[in-house]
Amino acid sequence: MSIYQKMAALGAKFISKPKLFKYGFNLSPMYKRSTGKIIDVSEDLLAVRIKLPISYKNRNYVNSIFGGSMFSAVDPIPMIQLINLLDDNYIVWDKSAEILFKRPAKEDLYADFYYTQEELNSIKQKVALNNEMEITKTTSLTNKDRSIVYCEVKKTIYIADKEYFKNKRKRKNESNSM
Repeated sequence: MSIYQKMAALGAKFISKPKLFKYGFNLSPMYKRSTGKIIDVSEDLLAVRIKLPISYKNRNYVNSIFGGSMFSAVDPIPMIQLINLLDDNYIVWDKSAEILFKRPAKEDLYADFYYTQEELNSIKQKVALNNEMEITKTTSLTNKDRSIVYCEVKKTIYIADKEYFKNKRKRKNESNSM
């Protein structure tokens, strides 16, 4: 269990999961370095909104937001959001990512992350049938009114039944030691 997981488990005893998600990210040194900030989390955790303000901390050589800041502000949200939406019977990992820059960003950016209850039900059903699966989530970084897309980040997320995953790793480790 990571230090972040331990802190989340402890924090959940005192504050609601949405507040813990928001303030846990915003106070985390890992996320603060992205210069992104979570500004809203729905009560059911199905929706998260971030803001990436342009500042001296993330301007690049041509005075637009550094692409690394764009990516790092978006990167952890879909996986950690899904971990918090599923129960402890699942393993969730980022598998791959792709970032597509559309135009230079010279204003504050926003991104919305969504899961639906139907999507969660489908994930649980597919994992029950196949033990593991992958999904792809696409997030757009836009201006405040969502009329201009500055970049898109596509994340492939691996989800597996926890027991299946442990046994799969055990079998792989045994075959590598032979």
